[in-house]
Amino acid sequence: MKAIFDLVSHTCSKTVTQSYSTSFSMATKMLSDSIRQDIYNIYGFVRLADEIVDTFHDYNKEELFDNFEKDMYNAISYKISLNPILNSFQETVHKYNIDPELYEAFMKSMRMDLYKTVYKTEKEYQEYIYGSADVVGLMCLKVFVNGDEAKYQDLKSSAMHLGSAFQKVNFLRDLKADYEDLNRTYFPDTDLTKLDETSKLRIIEEIENDFNKGLDGIMKLPIEAKFGVYTAYIYYKKLLNKLKNTPSLEIKNTRIRVPNYQKFGLLAKSYFDYRFNMI
Repeated sequence: MKAIFDLVSHTCSKTVTQSYSTSFSMATKMLSDSIRQDIYNIYGFVRLADEIVDTFHDYNKEELFDNFEKDMYNAISYKISLNPILNSFQETVHKYNIDPELYEAFMKSMRMDLYKTVYKTEKEYQEYIYGSADVVGLMCLKVFVNGDEAKYQDLKSSAMHLGSAFQKVNFLRDLKADYEDLNRTYFPDTDLTKLDETSKLRIIEEIENDFNKGLDGIMKLPIEAKFGVYTAYIYYKKLLNKLKNTPSLEIKNTRIRVPNYQKFGLLAKSYFDYRFNMI
């Protein structure tokens, strides 16, 4: 029965989410049962594409990515895939009528990571951010508003800013690994070998602006999504504050983290704010 295969596919997407991101997994658990699996389905898809370009160094990454992209299109076209992650993703794409432009832009940015290591201009930087983060936020937004086009258009800008904020925090947190392991620098006009407090604070100010605009959208989200998205927002804001209070030299030489005990504290704060209508 296909229902059994679909269940296996859903389990795989959930397992990928839980295995690769404890913070995102925690936030996803705060979503309503009615939409949680679809967010697992989206995350599983984007995580697999990201893993190809970031970690499969002992293999022909371009060939793997080409095959994955071809399989993605076939999954969406045939409404089934023997790749459980893609089988789950295509289900969500069709269920919420996700615009092909979104997952195509995502794949374009992931493909950039196969060969591009330096983003020299603001235009290149923004194009990458849009494809790697903004569109992921927009795919999730389609789920959050249950495909309601009017609500989607109303919250679209905020969702993009929130996606940008999350991605830029990741960039700043992962400076060392991106630069030393992957030879990548995403922030334009920033010499990471000479990152100083002025450059760091300029980047943080940009991220804080994205967070402020993203919060406006969180306030308007349906009840099924609001608590979960706010939980992710609280976590990333905490991480940004830690980066803000960490000397630039230390950011270059280590990966800043939020300990698990603090994550649970943030979850409690998030629930308090949600429960007493503070968001």
